[in-house]
Amino acid sequence: MRGESGERGDVPVVPLAAAPGERESWGRPAAVVYLWGVVEWLVVTNPLQISSRLRVKALRCFGATIGEGVIFRPRTRVRFPWKLSIGDNCWIGEGVWIHNQAPVTLGHDVVVSQGTMVTTGSHAHRRDMALVTRAVHIESGAWVTARCMVLGGSVVGRSALVAPLSVVHGDIPPGAVARGNPAVVVGERFAPGNES
Repeated sequence: MRGESGERGDVPVVPLAAAPGERESWGRPAAVVYLWGVVEWLVVTNPLQISSRLRVKALRCFGATIGEGVIFRPRTRVRFPWKLSIGDNCWIGEGVWIHNQAPVTLGHDVVVSQGTMVTTGSHAHRRDMALVTRAVHIESGAWVTARCMVLGGSVVGRSALVAPLSVVHGDIPPGAVARGNPAVVVGERFAPGNES
């Protein structure tokens, strides 16, 4: 049976007005979250080529743990800096969005290239749309290339490479090259003869 809009009446709809959990992931008072939103907009997301050091300093002021030599390009976003940990000498490309409702940890010498999204949140879609969060770990030496998506609960192993436009949902082994949606292992990054 179809309703007025042509929808099937026997398929349930989860009432979003009753969905729990939005502010449970904040981890700071609302005033801090709102203040961070302003600072992020002015300094971090700002498309102007202002100093990477200024972006890093703003993130640290709001609780991010960021090592030395980290490059943060323009138009980046970080949902909650107090849930972000980045090791030394990492590169965060232009337009990267770290939507970290749970902790996101990057080892040292990690590259996250332009347009990539790292997200730790999802929803209990069969139940009540409650927020469900799981941490993300990108281990030292890994390279998540352009326009990828790394989903909550994923681990990108040491020196692994995720090819452009891939979706990581799970574990990528150390030293692997992964590609696709979902990303699957297609080779080894440091295999002999694999120079590109």
